[in-house]
Amino acid sequence: MLAIADPELDDGPRTNRSATMRMCAVSRDVRPIDELIRFVVAPSGEVIPDLKRKLPGRGLWVSASRQAVAEAVRRHHFTKGFKRDLRVAATLATDTEALLERFVVEVLGVAAKAGQVISGFTKVADALERQAQERAKPPVRALIHASDGAADGIRKLDALVGQNGRNGGKPAEILIVNVLTSEQLDLALGRSNVIHAALLAGPASDTFLSRSQLLVRYRMADDDRTAAKNLPIQTRAVTHD
Repeated sequence: MLAIADPELDDGPRTNRSATMRMCAVSRDVRPIDELIRFVVAPSGEVIPDLKRKLPGRGLWVSASRQAVAEAVRRHHFTKGFKRDLRVAATLATDTEALLERFVVEVLGVAAKAGQVISGFTKVADALERQAQERAKPPVRALIHASDGAADGIRKLDALVGQNGRNGGKPAEILIVNVLTSEQLDLALGRSNVIHAALLAGPASDTFLSRSQLLVRYRMADDDRTAAKNLPIQTRAVTHD
């Protein structure tokens, strides 16, 4: 059974462990915590995002949306929610997105160190071929493209994803993720000119996909579609019968 905690502020990261729903301070909608971002007050009096939900002190929750965070700043929801004078950066919405990106880069690096990432066009293509022939162990969980990668290479690898399950076996779901730039992939994987990578199944990979989805949600929830066109925001699942 889902538990709904105090709609205004939580009592800290180590209390109310059963709470799986929270109220957005902006919309007042009660939503799963995976669709929200927790904010806390730093010792300096500055409001900061607590992406890992582990920072001490009481927390206020806002929908994982750049627009929602910007509105929370504009309408002084943090001051009202925490009931005290605070330092709230005018750029908090943009700063939060940058932290989300950094978090995704970090967890991809962890997945790489765990041996759950293959990079390079040829190696990725080989991994997808093995997947199609049901010889991939561990299986490919996701295909990662740099958001600024060339369309031709992306199209060719996506076509290999389309061969998944061609031998009559049950097709696996392969996610296609393009939330990071080539420069960010380079940083995560510790090499240069990374455009394509394959993510193998494993705990670290699951964390990367979860954090990528949060970043996608943060960008896609923005109603400013003109700005959204310029963002690496696509994450889609591909399943073939």
